Amino acid sequence: MTKQRCAWCGDDPLYIAYHDTEWGVPVYDDQTLFEFLLLETFQAGLSWITILRKRENFREAFDGFDYKKIAQYNQNKIDSLLTNTGIIRNKLKVKSAVSNAQSFMKVQEEFGSFSTYIWGFVDGKPIQNELKSLKNVPANTPLSDTISKDLKKRGFKFVGSTVVYAHMQATGMVNDHVTSCFRHKEIKKEVQKN
Repeated sequence: MTKQRCAWCGDDPLYIAYHDTEWGVPVYDDQTLFEFLLLETFQAGLSWITILRKRENFREAFDGFDYKKIAQYNQNKIDSLLTNTGIIRNKLKVKSAVSNAQSFMKVQEEFGSFSTYIWGFVDGKPIQNELKSLKNVPANTPLSDTISKDLKKRGFKFVGSTVVYAHMQATGMVNDHVTSCFRHKEIKKEVQKN
């Protein structure tokens, strides 16, 4: 019997693997939270599958998403990234990766970890939505508006409400698998166990 999935992942094996193993799974690790933040900011205005297909190129280009290294990137490194055909070569987004890494570390200094900061918006527990179909999945919410404003105030770039909501979905702050999807129940159960 075929598993019921969220319709957005279609039949692309890469998308299916991402949907089945990562999307909506709560992430509390700063390194992974930063990876998703960097990828989401590059995704702004593009499709997520485009980013997924380039994810390993991004990993290589951005030193394994090591925010401490990225925060130190100089103009030469930025220029070399802008010639890297394996990633999205958008000057503003590349520069924002550097400034976001710096802002990320400031948040860590203030809160002890980025995870403590970002999960504080949902009291450390994922929001369990009960969405019947893809058309019920919001692009943003009042909460993502609030987080977006706060991130911008802290110097983050390319963190509009839609990007923030996509980050919340990806890192499991919100379970937006539709109720007919097999992952909806699995993630809900996992969360209740912890």
